Amino acid sequence: MKFLNFKIPHSLSLLSPRRTYAFSSQKTQLNKHPLSHKTFFQSNTKDSLISHLCDQKRLREAVQLLSQIDQPPSASIYSNLIQLCAQHRALEEGKKVHAHTKVSGFVPGVFICNRFLDMYVKCGSLRDAQKVFDEMRERDLCSWNTMISGYAKVGKLDEARNLFDEMPERDNFSWTAMISGYVHHARPKEALELYRMMLRHENSKSNKFTVTSALAASAAIPNLRMGKEIHGNIVRIGLDSDEVVWSALSDMYGKCGSIEEARHIFDKMVDKDVVSWTAMIDKYFEDGRREKGFDLFSEFMRSGIRPNDFTFAGVLNACADHAAEDLGKQVHGYMTRIGFDPFSFAASALVHMYSKCGNIEDAKRVFKGMPRPDLVSWTSLIVGYAQNGQPNEALKLFELLLKSGTQPDHITFVGVLSACTHAGLVDKGLEYFHSIKEKHGLKHTADHYACIIDLLARAGRFGEAENIIDKMPMKPDKFLWASLLGGCRIHRNLELAKRAAEALFEIEPENPATYVTLANIYATAGMWGEVAKVRKAMDDKGVVKKPGLSWIEIKREKHEFLVGDKSHPKSYDIHNFLGELSKQMKEKGYVPDTNFVLHDVEEEQKEQNLSYHSEKLAVAFGIISTPPGTTIRVFKNLRTCVDCHTAIKFISKIVQRKIIVRDSNRFHYFEDGSCSCGDYW
Repeated sequence: MKFLNFKIPHSLSLLSPRRTYAFSSQKTQLNKHPLSHKTFFQSNTKDSLISHLCDQKRLREAVQLLSQIDQPPSASIYSNLIQLCAQHRALEEGKKVHAHTKVSGFVPGVFICNRFLDMYVKCGSLRDAQKVFDEMRERDLCSWNTMISGYAKVGKLDEARNLFDEMPERDNFSWTAMISGYVHHARPKEALELYRMMLRHENSKSNKFTVTSALAASAAIPNLRMGKEIHGNIVRIGLDSDEVVWSALSDMYGKCGSIEEARHIFDKMVDKDVVSWTAMIDKYFEDGRREKGFDLFSEFMRSGIRPNDFTFAGVLNACADHAAEDLGKQVHGYMTRIGFDPFSFAASALVHMYSKCGNIEDAKRVFKGMPRPDLVSWTSLIVGYAQNGQPNEALKLFELLLKSGTQPDHITFVGVLSACTHAGLVDKGLEYFHSIKEKHGLKHTADHYACIIDLLARAGRFGEAENIIDKMPMKPDKFLWASLLGGCRIHRNLELAKRAAEALFEIEPENPATYVTLANIYATAGMWGEVAKVRKAMDDKGVVKKPGLSWIEIKREKHEFLVGDKSHPKSYDIHNFLGELSKQMKEKGYVPDTNFVLHDVEEEQKEQNLSYHSEKLAVAFGIISTPPGTTIRVFKNLRTCVDCHTAIKFISKIVQRKIIVRDSNRFHYFEDGSCSCGDYW
């Protein structure tokens, strides 16, 4: 037999770059096809080459070489190959390795079988993993745990639990895998039941992974009592110095409504990271304690730890919800100084914050500074334009969105339909409504139906509104009926108002807004007997009317007012000023709108009741507390009433001020006797 000497390529060299191997005579060069099926290797060399290929992560070549070998390699070679397949999630190559063990006569032990289980689970083939598990002659704890964990992670919790109940012995991993599986797949009660069972098990001892899963389950229910029990167990077993456990404890207390306990845990943490700070700040905002949240954020700024996008987004969203534009600007300034990513969702949160605070110019400026605005930013600005009295700009921006190639979603269309509603563009709104399904291939949502009914009802087109309601593929929700009821109030459609109110009484009998709106409609019609019935129904059911609350910030101090409020230190000056304004307004042609005053009293008394609505008190205080020419910004928790809207138009002209009122629905920009809403809100 003739032999040729070739230098093996450096990438395959094991001992020396000059070491040579003898191969059977053939014309194919090793450099071009080093793994030819005609190549002959000594048994010790083939293992080494496969091992070397595995070290270089050259999985396909290693498996190809394996397929050309008749005799089985060592168990360690199989182990390396299977591990590499698992790392690369290479199911096809993994199956080839598995098939080779069978044809080569290799009998895998528990260790190699466990490798196969791990590989199949990581590659997402639980069926193959189960087959290996069933064929195993011998199983150890690792075998059971791998299968339980695999099933639990993908949500096949019943299969995981069956194996868990069958296994002869369990360790911490077994319990934790099953408990965390229940938590991650929204079955927290079963997680806690299993945790209790674990505590009763003599050989079981919780570790930090087990207790954090159990705490997450308590937070999800939420179950403060059980959370405290777990806390006690944590102290007993000595896990109370672990930062991960402390973070989970703080989260549990926060979500269970015990915010002070959450803060106590947070303060005891030694190595607070950005996640811990952000979570605690968010807890305050979620609990409605904005001042505490903002104070903690300021403390965080002084800690030396750099906030991340989640921190900024959380604080900016809180600023948006509470109209805290000054703080939002400070956060924006800080983000600019440290250099934030214009592609991040924190940038989108800036657009949202400025839009919700009524600063549409800064919202637009941030938006234009984004290299590629995401859908959230487009939608925030569209909604911002709509709510800030610029519906035509909103619709222009939507057309630009379509030209940009960005696909709108159902939330974007809520903004578009709202813009049409605010502008009274009924036919345009109907066109957009039908395009959602016909042009964009999206499904109409309950929100879309509520918007289109709002649009039609405000315009008094009740026949079309009822036709759409009757043909809806879903049951009308409370927002739709409330929109219809609001339109009935504007156009005094008593019969349809009764239908809408009855539907709302069934859906949410405790909501005072329905009773008040229906009573307003009856009062307008002079049906005081019906008004009395509505008020009696409220009393019988314990429904209390939500008081109108307005507030204004002067020199960073918040001043709140209720209707007829005399508790403010400047109350005397406010009422005197309103009295003087009232005289001037009437001289200019102002006539109080008493149609919706709920009391069957003399006209003079009705006017008196209207004079001291909360937004009028806030506006008056703002005027007497600031220099001439200063813009007045007032916020209200409910929609502003018709009379206040008319009155503030007169006030803006008399005092020559720009007055901005953000009610629960939109912004009203009053200037020189007119409003940005065009009296259509």
